[in-house]
Amino acid sequence: MTTTSAVLASLNGGLLENLKLFAVTLLLAIPLGLVITLGSMTRFKPIRWLTRTFVWIIRGTPLMLQLFVVLYAPGILFNTPMSSRFFAASLAFVINYAAYFSEIYRGGIESIPKGQYEACAVLGMTRTQTFFKVILLQVVKRITPSMGNEVITLTKDTSLARVIGLTEIIMCAERFTKKGLIWPLFSTGLYFLVMTGILTILLSWLEKKMDYFKA
Repeated sequence: MTTTSAVLASLNGGLLENLKLFAVTLLLAIPLGLVITLGSMTRFKPIRWLTRTFVWIIRGTPLMLQLFVVLYAPGILFNTPMSSRFFAASLAFVINYAAYFSEIYRGGIESIPKGQYEACAVLGMTRTQTFFKVILLQVVKRITPSMGNEVITLTKDTSLARVIGLTEIIMCAERFTKKGLIWPLFSTGLYFLVMTGILTILLSWLEKKMDYFKA
């Protein structure tokens, strides 16, 4: 008979996989999204159209499909199977969320009045100095709510990694459900509620810290 401690140990192990995937995705997708944004806004048309096409494809296809493609495509196309399911999941999530983050960044950058760019030019600042010293912090303030929504969505989306065999928390719970225990499956909801609750508090705190940007 399965003991409660054994179930909780398994769920905690699965939760660790969710948290690792969440952390890797945020760590890599946030800066990559900015790079994609700069590419989509460059004056060099080939890079701009290539970047925007990439974003359109990623945003227009399901994350679940992208997980399967990343896992199986290397083996089929190059005869080099993906050695790690966690790596495959991380790669798919980073690419997916970087594309979404890039559109949030772009909207934030385009919302800044052109007069600020002109004022910086009059002061003799370069485009790089203008962006990183004047524009970027204002963009961060404006996009914080939208980024917060995506971060909370990412918390729940990590459960999709189970479709390629990553033993995240819901897969762990399902194993016990097949043995006749239903409470482990429902308890995963509590885990996600706690995680999203903590993130909601942290994001609310961050928004308040950014209030000094109010005009």
